[in-house]
Amino acid sequence: MGSEVYLPQIENIERGSLREEIQAHLDDLTKPPGSLGRLEEIAMQYCLARGSLRPLLTKKKIYTFAGDHGITVEGVSPYPKEVTVQMVLNMAGGGAAISVLCKNAGIDYAVVDIGTAGDYSGVPGVIDLKVNNGTASFLRNSAMTGAECRKALLAGASLAEQGEADIYGIGEMGIGNTSSAAAMYSLLLDMDPYETVGAGTGAEGELLNHKKRIVAEAVSFHRSRWDGSPVDAIGRVGGFEIAGMTGFILSAASKRIPVVVDGFISSVAALAAMKMTSAVEGYLFFSHRSAEHFHAGFLESLGAVPILDLGMRLGEGTGAALAIEIISQAMHCYSEMATFSSAGISDRED
Repeated sequence: MGSEVYLPQIENIERGSLREEIQAHLDDLTKPPGSLGRLEEIAMQYCLARGSLRPLLTKKKIYTFAGDHGITVEGVSPYPKEVTVQMVLNMAGGGAAISVLCKNAGIDYAVVDIGTAGDYSGVPGVIDLKVNNGTASFLRNSAMTGAECRKALLAGASLAEQGEADIYGIGEMGIGNTSSAAAMYSLLLDMDPYETVGAGTGAEGELLNHKKRIVAEAVSFHRSRWDGSPVDAIGRVGGFEIAGMTGFILSAASKRIPVVVDGFISSVAALAAMKMTSAVEGYLFFSHRSAEHFHAGFLESLGAVPILDLGMRLGEGTGAALAIEIISQAMHCYSEMATFSSAGISDRED
């Protein structure tokens, strides 16, 4: 199934002497070299991703991809799947954390219905890219058909293709999706599901043990049938929102637009995209270290240092919204600070 999916051309972010030119500008800013710490690293990555010494960062956009999950019928979540639709309406209505953060940060925001059981006709702020009304249970069957998986990937890709932002953030909403994400991590990283499954929306005690058993049983079933590709992993145990985010990341990177990844579930979409082409990694900013079990382990295995660590595990794109603010400030410093050569200030003596 993997070979049938269109993969856009993605350039490596390293381009000629650009890195040296960016570093020279950073070092010429009126400050001791390296004194802005990670803000300088962030500015470097953003400039390299955009392929420019002086890139703009004015248009900011976050999408929350929403999908329902059939695995909820196996009793893996303390919340019913109906909460997904209710939260989509709350997000679109401005009452969710992500809505508030984006409103106050000046970030354009929309919810993407890529696979929920809801009908949002006439609801402002909801983009209809629905593939189906949720996935099937992946306990002993694939979560989606090959055609559905491809449709979801391409739906996400088309959203980025049509967009005009300078930076994107992605988040998700879907009861049951931590089970899907944990199963995907287990397949893609060849790990024991007991290492990747966490509490999600609040599974504790026997419910958490049950969730681990269900995901472990499902992964065992699919591991012997999996063709080894990230696309087949998504189709077998993923969700429509995970597929959509994967396609979105690939398409945005092909346009040299950075994507700020939210937390545990968004990161597995980033992992799938990186498994499809390693060049995509340079376009990704990992916004925060989620408190969800295994997210820290995943970031460490990747060698990725998240921008923030606030003990959050809400999802929705909330970490991405906060991180975009940091990235924006890094670029303000990079673009607007005076330089030693222009301000007539004496640089340090060699």
